[in-house]
This record gives sequence, structure tokens and C-alpha cells, in this order.
Amino acid sequence: SFFTTILVVITTVLAAFAFSRLEFKGRDAIFSLLLATMMVPGEMMIMTNFTTVSKLGWTDMNTSTLTEFIMCCVFPFATSVFYIFFLRQNFKQIPNELYYAAKVDGNSDFRYLFRVMIPIARPAIITVLILSMIGSWNAYIWPRTVSQGEELKLITDGLMSMFSTESGGDTSNLRMAATTIVSIPLLLAFACFKKYIMRGVSRSGIKG
Repeated sequence: SFFTTILVVITTVLAAFAFSRLEFKGRDAIFSLLLATMMVPGEMMIMTNFTTVSKLGWTDMNTSTLTEFIMCCVFPFATSVFYIFFLRQNFKQIPNELYYAAKVDGNSDFRYLFRVMIPIARPAIITVLILSMIGSWNAYIWPRTVSQGEELKLITDGLMSMFSTESGGDTSNLRMAATTIVSIPLLLAFACFKKYIMRGVSRSGIKG
């Protein structure tokens, strides 16, 4: 969750800045193409991603390590088209006059991004951070697909296998209790950053 969230925030901020402020040939066409990929269900990408990581040798049952398992879980989800679209809409609310003034003062695009746009769009960026962390923390299908051996399974997989009915008796209460404990970090994070999430969502939908 940590590494995936960091990479998602970095790629999202840079891509959203490029699509909202930089002028380059084919910008709108590329952005439209990216939006079109949102219509493809994520489940359809599982076999393609698995083939890719397998060719890289990250899923070999005999030689796969914890580092390779983390790379399998992180790199296929290091960016998100939805978050890029969400943050781009937020960046576009920032007046162009600030960008032109920064260029007149001799500031580079990166300096303008880090000194002006990121502080203004902080609520939206924190929203992306929290949502990405929640998605990574709750991931189940992909980590289960690429995990090799019990020692490399994530906690979401453990919740399904630890309290199975095969052990005898009704284990639904135990599973519910374990799920509640696992959800505590996400609940705490959401409670701490709730106001930023609300600000980020509301700002991204306002024009003018």
C-alpha cells in the first residue's frame, strides 16, 4: 500500500499537470485515449499483467522473493487514469494568470508546480492519496494471483483462508472481528483526512 500510493501520487500529479497546463501536440487526443481505457474492466487486464510480470521473472515459484512479490503488486498499479482525470479537473480551476506570472518571473514549470499548484490543490492530492491507499490495502484478486507460497499472501487473502468452514463450526463471527481489526487503519486515516477529501471532491466539480 505504501509504495503503490507513493507512485500513484507522483505519476498522477505529473500527468495532471501536463494535461492541464503544458501545451504539446496531441495533448487532448492522448488524454481522450486515456479516458477511453476507463471503459475497460480491470479484470480484463489481469491475464495481460500476469503475462508481463511472468516474463520479467517476478512470479517464478522457485525463485520468487518478497521484493519481486512487492514489485508485482506495485508496478502494475503505479498510476490511475481516474485519479489523473480527477486531479486535472482540480488543476484547471487554478487561474492561468498565476502560471503566466510565474513564467514572467523566470520560474520553471516544475517550480510552479511545487510552489503554486500543489499547495493550492492539496485537498485533492490528499484525496488521491487516501483513495489509493484504501484500494491497495483492500486488494485481493491480483495479490492472490501473483503470490507464490503462504508466506507471500496478504492479509486480505488471510481473512478468506484463516477462518474457513473446513476447520469446523461457524467462523463468520471470527472473520467479521478480524475484518474490523484490519479496517481500523483505514478508518483512522479517513477520520484524520475527511475534511481534505470533502474539499478535494467539491473543488474538482466547480467551474470558474
